[in-house]
Parts: sequence; C-alpha cells; structure tokens
Amino acid sequence: MIRIAIANQKGGVGKTTTAINMATAMAASGWKCLLIDLDPQGNASTGLGVKQADRVHSSYDLLFGEAGIEESAIATIIPELDIIPATVDLSGAEVELVEFEDRTHRLKTAFDDAADKWDIVLIDCPPSLGLLTINALVAVDSIIVPLQCEFFALEGLSQLLQTVERIQKRFNPDLSIRGVVLTMYDRRNRLTDQVEEDVRSCLSGLVFDTVIPRNVRLSEAPSHGLPALVYDHRCSGSEAYMALARELIGRLPAKEELAA
Repeated sequence: MIRIAIANQKGGVGKTTTAINMATAMAASGWKCLLIDLDPQGNASTGLGVKQADRVHSSYDLLFGEAGIEESAIATIIPELDIIPATVDLSGAEVELVEFEDRTHRLKTAFDDAADKWDIVLIDCPPSLGLLTINALVAVDSIIVPLQCEFFALEGLSQLLQTVERIQKRFNPDLSIRGVVLTMYDRRNRLTDQVEEDVRSCLSGLVFDTVIPRNVRLSEAPSHGLPALVYDHRCSGSEAYMALARELIGRLPAKEELAA
C-alpha cells in the first residue's frame, strides 16, 4: 500500500484540489484509492460530496485510536475511491496530541494496524507544519508538493524541504519527495514562466512535467460536491489532472508488485 501526503504549509496553492482530483484520477485508472482528509477545514470531504451526517468516524477518531482505518473509511460517489473525512473535532487535535508521548506517530500506528485494502493512500494535509502534518509525514512513503506559480511560494517550498529533511533524520528515514506539481499556471503571466524556470533549475527531475492551469471549472466543482473530473471532464484542469495521474503512475511500482 503506497502512502503519499499532499503537503504545503502555504494555503491557497491548490493542495485540496490536487488531493481530490488526483485521488479521482487514480481511481479512474483502476487503482483502489483511499483519501484521508487531515485538514480541520474538511474541504476534501466536502469536495467529494460527503455530508456532515455521514461522517460517523473521522480522521480525528483515527488519530486518537477511537476507530481504525477500515472502520473510518466510507465510499464516495467515485468507484474505487474511499475517504476518511474530517470533522470540526480535528481543529483541536494538535493541542490534544501534545499530551501523548507518541504524538508524532499516531497516524503511522493506525496504518501499521490496518490491512492492505487499498493500492494507494493520499493524505490531504492542513496548510501548516504542525503535528497533523508531521503525523502525515511520519506515516507516508513520500510527499507531493503543490506549488503555486508565484514568488512567495518558493520561500515556502524551502521551509517545507527543511521540514522534510528533519523528519527524515528523526522519524522517517524512508520519506522522499515524489514530486512537485506547479499549480495555478498561467502562461500569460511572465512571473509564471520565471517561477517555473527557477523551480525546475533547483529541483530538476522532481518537478512533474504536467502543470495545472488556472481554470474556473476547478474552482466551481467543489461547490457541487464533485471532483472537477466528474463536474467537467473535458475542461483543461481535468485533463491536466488525468495527465498528472498518468505521470505519477509512471513513478510508482506496478500494482502487480504491490499485490506480490
């Protein structure tokens, strides 16, 4: 079971949009996928049409051992895609986690106790580098970093890379960066080209070839409780996420290897 965190401590970079649509695209490609909503805002849950009344168990319960992964996961409208939703309880989790000695490993423990029911797990992290994100980075094999094409995003990326390095040294030596995906890409903006050039020169092969364009349909889809790939599969944003999923699959072990 491959585990990937989608993380960036800067808000508004398209992280949740990437999580929702990447999970949908992977499921559409035949991968059994689980999305864990670890953001107290619960936008990934809402964006997949999960109503509050259906969130019987949540990622909060998972962190505090009140429910296991299989018990917490619920089916979505997308075949082969399940989700562990977030609830408002998660907003106080970081304060509560401080009391636990294993506060950085709570999510990893939940994974260790779970069966390999899914081919891939994606975790939508909150826009911070607090204990929720650290739990995700300790529990996963790798991370995908959505990076908005603007100057300040580069500064945030540097901080995230330093955090990844500290996690590798202290808690998870196997953690790697699966890739950086450029989001909100606008070729009409000269700054976009400059940011892309800087990121690719610094990180080389880590940056996905696929870029996610600015696209109004990507913004509209969550209000309908649908991934953009379902809301409008022909829009440029949906086509980009399908291309990104194909590129990601090319960087992953084959499903047959996972089952072996």
